[in-house]
Amino acid sequence: MLSEPQQPLPIVVQQHVEEAAILRSVRSVLVRAADVNLRDLGRLDERIAAHLDGVAIAGDYASRLCSAALERPRTGEVFTAAVRALDEKNERQLAALFALVGAVPEAQSGLRSAFGWVAASQLRGTVATLLASAESLDRLVGIAACAMHDVDPGTPLLHAFNDPDPQLRARAFRAAGDLGRHDLLLACDSGCDDEDREVRFCAARSAIFLGRTKKGIRTLETFAATADSFQSPALCILVKTIGLPAAHELLKGIAQKSASKRLLIEGAGAAGDAQYLPWLIGQMSDPALARVAGESFSTITGIDFAELNLNKDAPDDFEAGPTDEAEEDDVAMDRDDGLVWPDQERVQQWWNSNQQRFRSGTRHFMGAIPTREHCFGVLKEGYQRQRSVGAEYLCLLRPGTPLFNVCAPAWRQKQLLQKMS
Repeated sequence: MLSEPQQPLPIVVQQHVEEAAILRSVRSVLVRAADVNLRDLGRLDERIAAHLDGVAIAGDYASRLCSAALERPRTGEVFTAAVRALDEKNERQLAALFALVGAVPEAQSGLRSAFGWVAASQLRGTVATLLASAESLDRLVGIAACAMHDVDPGTPLLHAFNDPDPQLRARAFRAAGDLGRHDLLLACDSGCDDEDREVRFCAARSAIFLGRTKKGIRTLETFAATADSFQSPALCILVKTIGLPAAHELLKGIAQKSASKRLLIEGAGAAGDAQYLPWLIGQMSDPALARVAGESFSTITGIDFAELNLNKDAPDDFEAGPTDEAEEDDVAMDRDDGLVWPDQERVQQWWNSNQQRFRSGTRHFMGAIPTREHCFGVLKEGYQRQRSVGAEYLCLLRPGTPLFNVCAPAWRQKQLLQKMS
């Protein structure tokens, strides 16, 4: 006699739904973290996957709990509900989620990331429908999904360059660079003249990754001279793109016009010239700049402060404050969270003993000249911020290379790294 199937335990299913949402929010911080590597990300992804499996096993009951959780539509709740809807091929629930994030834009990243989380095979038909939709949000998510799975969206990508919606135009230009679409280089150059600031940045970024165009460089120079959320990323791409003498002149100009030492510290680390290392050590005396100076020092030299016992405890009177990067969802309260506190005296001693290894006027990244082989190694072993830089260098070293997605599920990253080896 067959036994009746067991009913899901409500408290267990509720835990799966809640934990999947919470861990997704944690993940949005960890993928940008200074102290998280691919193995760490993999352990978190295994936990998320286990809770999502529990949601899937619970079936309709879990789906109802996912829908109920959307009364507070935050990133994690939208992500969990969207993964469930994609698993079920539930078009009605997906449509409801698109309507929801249309009204609550801050939760949109949860929807997009669900499309990046599930396997490409689960998206067949669904993404094609989104790309053919009259709604700009549908097409934006469709293009983002293609970029996250390294799939060419085809004609809809070209049409999106001229769409009235600036968010869709920005995502389309970004996707062109992420996918390594060298054939769209001229289109990205044209996008540098767009009236929308985010669109211009995304177009310039892609123009750099696809071919280091003069127009892309000039556009990023404009961004690097303007104090807003695009300034630091523009500067850090720019100084890796142009020659070191030009990068040095650019940083000198910023030093004369900007009061932000943090920006200069970030730019020095990105440029990678060993001549900045003594200056970076000097900035370690300022508690407000010590950790970011240490990060730039490590980006150039490749040293691990904790491993070499070059770190110290936080100052007794230090209080972490909130970041001013309000455009990010789920940001950490302290933008230097995860960075070590360098011990200035011991770092100086290390530099005195090792400076002969680093030649001024030569670009360094993680202790070596940035080559494709070296950057592959950083993608395998580095921390997330370092891995992100390594991915950018692969595009700069060989324009038209698809951008390695360091935010993808860890198991997918590992598979791609094996193919690239």
